Amino acid sequence: MRAIKILLLLLALGAAVLFGGYRYWLHQLETPIALDTETLFEVPRGAAFAQVVQSLDERDIVEASWPYRLLARVEPDAVDGLRAGEFELAPEMTGRELIAKLSSNDVVTYRLTVPEGWTFRQMRQRLNHANKLEHATRDMSDDEIMAALGLPDTHPEGQFFPDTYRYHKGVSDLEILRQASNRMQTTLDAVWSERDEGLPIDSPYQALILASLIERETGVPEERDEIAGVFVRRLQKGMRLQTDPTVIYGMGDAYVGNITRADLRRQTAYNTYVIAGLPPTPIAMPGAGSLEAAVHPKAGDSLYFVAKGDGSHQFSATLAAHNAAVRRYILNDD
Repeated sequence: MRAIKILLLLLALGAAVLFGGYRYWLHQLETPIALDTETLFEVPRGAAFAQVVQSLDERDIVEASWPYRLLARVEPDAVDGLRAGEFELAPEMTGRELIAKLSSNDVVTYRLTVPEGWTFRQMRQRLNHANKLEHATRDMSDDEIMAALGLPDTHPEGQFFPDTYRYHKGVSDLEILRQASNRMQTTLDAVWSERDEGLPIDSPYQALILASLIERETGVPEERDEIAGVFVRRLQKGMRLQTDPTVIYGMGDAYVGNITRADLRRQTAYNTYVIAGLPPTPIAMPGAGSLEAAVHPKAGDSLYFVAKGDGSHQFSATLAAHNAAVRRYILNDD
């Protein structure tokens, strides 16, 4: 009988210890983590849960790693969804909230803005200097990039939609380019499907080229459809477009800030003072407004425009009126 009592006592003590240990373990998981300030913590791609816990312990973010190792054994589903990326950890978080955070989509993100009117070259430079981005394309040629995007034999200019893109650490610049390419194609398809009748362009790509000229010609949104109207009427009449941004694009690195008469006469594939019709490719990345203007040009009779010096333009229907505007706004001959 005495042996039974001792056994029961030992069992009771064991149960008490187990229950106390269980309560202590739960307490550890429900206690705020060992942080005084918000801290950035990264879960590397492919890291195992044990590695992450070890890193948390080594950085003194948690007081001990054993509660989390035990959690992985007792509740494996609770630790099965860790996501790679950077996470902002707050001092008031409990251990369970910490694990939930590291398993969520609430990763730290960064912004990358590609302005309307930029060239692909400028976009590549911004990608190359983007913080936390994986630079997979840095040593690739333009052709290699387009092939990697599944667009072989495609000229890159104009193929990417200018916008602000968000990414988290470890995302490849190829992914940003893929998003921008898909966004441009979707937008272009949508505006082309709603185009006006009778336009002197016969493909979405020609609309993209025309939109890039509009984008580079004006920084005034309200003028885009009027610029488009001038270009469309000139194309319909067989007139050369004679737009300076195409000359600049065709000059490449030779452009140092001004255009000479010799530049206007120089034969390049993009010099619309020399060639008829549109240039062979876009010259920049047009935004949605310029794409819309290209397929919905403003009606009217203007065939010329000249910069007024404030970002806007003076439009004219005749060469005489245009020459007078040039004397006023360019030559300052009042």
